[in-house]
Amino acid sequence: MDYLAEWSLQTGITVEIWALPKQPLPALITEIVHGAIRDVLQEVERQARARTVSIALTVAPSGLRLTVSDDGLGMSAEVYEAQLSGRRAELAGMGGGLTVNGVPGEGTTVSATVPRRALG
Repeated sequence: MDYLAEWSLQTGITVEIWALPKQPLPALITEIVHGAIRDVLQEVERQARARTVSIALTVAPSGLRLTVSDDGLGMSAEVYEAQLSGRRAELAGMGGGLTVNGVPGEGTTVSATVPRRALG
């Protein structure tokens, strides 16, 4: 979480954390989640013109869901593709997925999922 505070200070973009799991995640999952967050924030900083980024990481009976939303320009999936293709492949290898949904003028939401069976 220190990374998020530092990134927010450097960029001037507010980071809101809406949810985090109570139990620690397996190391590989933690690494992928942190990497995905870094990749998305890098794109937000580069192009989105956002003022706020919201992050939610939840674990339910179906598995893990990471949601990173910004209030910027509303970038398309193609804009994020180069930055996130490696993460998408990692998640797919575990049976999960990654989606990008941009609404012009309203922001972008990146969602990643990992099924429960991959959480160990």
